[in-house]
Amino acid sequence: MLICFGTLNNIELENLGGTRLKSAFMETFEPLKNRNLRTYLSGQAVSLIGTWMQVTAQSWVVWKLTGSEAALGTVGMMGTIPYLLLGPIAGTLADRWDRRKILVYTQSIAMLLAVVLAGLVWTDTVQLWHVYALAMTLGTVSALDLPAAQAFIGDMAGRDMIRKAVVVNGMIVQVSRVLGPTLAGLVVAKLGAATAFGINALSFVAVIASILAVKATQGARAPGATSGGFREGLSFVRSHRRIQDLMILTGLVTFFIFSVSQILPSFAERTLHGGVDLYGTLMGASGAGALLAVIVIVPWAQRLRRTGLMLVTVLGIAGALVMLFSVMQTSALALAVYFMAGMCPPIILTTNNGLLQVLAPNEMRARLLSLYLMVSFGLQPLSNLWVGAMAEAAGAPWAIRANGLALLLAAAVMLLRPGLTHWEPGAPGAKPATTGAR
Repeated sequence: MLICFGTLNNIELENLGGTRLKSAFMETFEPLKNRNLRTYLSGQAVSLIGTWMQVTAQSWVVWKLTGSEAALGTVGMMGTIPYLLLGPIAGTLADRWDRRKILVYTQSIAMLLAVVLAGLVWTDTVQLWHVYALAMTLGTVSALDLPAAQAFIGDMAGRDMIRKAVVVNGMIVQVSRVLGPTLAGLVVAKLGAATAFGINALSFVAVIASILAVKATQGARAPGATSGGFREGLSFVRSHRRIQDLMILTGLVTFFIFSVSQILPSFAERTLHGGVDLYGTLMGASGAGALLAVIVIVPWAQRLRRTGLMLVTVLGIAGALVMLFSVMQTSALALAVYFMAGMCPPIILTTNNGLLQVLAPNEMRARLLSLYLMVSFGLQPLSNLWVGAMAEAAGAPWAIRANGLALLLAAAVMLLRPGLTHWEPGAPGAKPATTGAR
């Protein structure tokens, strides 16, 4: 991946010497000098490992109950459609209400839902509609939680450190993506899915404790009605062309890369002839690639001057790797390619998340993040149904191949966006945009 970036003739680099790369890496961890942020992210790390265990175990439960790729797509849809439905109010609520209280309530409810799912599986009374209902309820809670959680990081880090704090948070997310699914595969294989859900329930204790322990300074709360606040956020996006580009790139990653994971149980069992342990290992390999990207590539990529060209290039590389993954017939090669494919989404999403927080006025950060989450999660109901139906009709490999081709075509189209390939967003900590298209 680094070699691919290095061959881009039109990307201007500040300096690719070892000193510069080391400096970029070390500077990424500056936010951890902040005790409050360090405490909060520690709690997040524990909870996210449990969350990824539950995501992996839940998909496996659905697969074993139904043997249907369409059902896998449907449970993914049930868990993500609340982001689309609640997006118009979630960000405004996070701007107007106490974010700490929102997070404590949402994390507590999520813990209870994990306990319920563990109980249903443990007593062998779980039915498909139970999983659907719990997935949608958890999705509703998460839709209210995520805008507040993302803005809460900014409250602790301060504007000058937001982009670096987002990268550190991204590292934690990717570590959890490595450990969570891998542990889930082992736990489900040896102890059953109920144990994985129970471990997730316990993990919420850490994050709730960390939220209560830290101090955070929330900016001025947005006045006015909830609906008006959301319209104001939409108007801001319409007035800023580069933010529109960031949203489009985020949507493409969501629709055509993340949806692949929904049919991995089928691909692991029917194409690679493995079981839940291979499924968990595939998920872990993707997380390992993402972790490497966040630790090594993202700090370096954020120093590139032509950010737009870098983002579009990564999208095209992702498309090629997804297509290559679809033709793999052995588990070793599949793991290697899925590892490389896993490197691409965090480069795009972590960069976009940080830029959006810098470009947004302070009083509108949560609303802009809510719109971002509507795109990054709200499109997943459609993408999950798409990939599930495609896999049901033509098989998982063909569904994955179609997604890869779509990414390649989308990257070619994005190259034609006026000004995107020459866009230089400026140094981290720059003043937020307030008006006009860019």
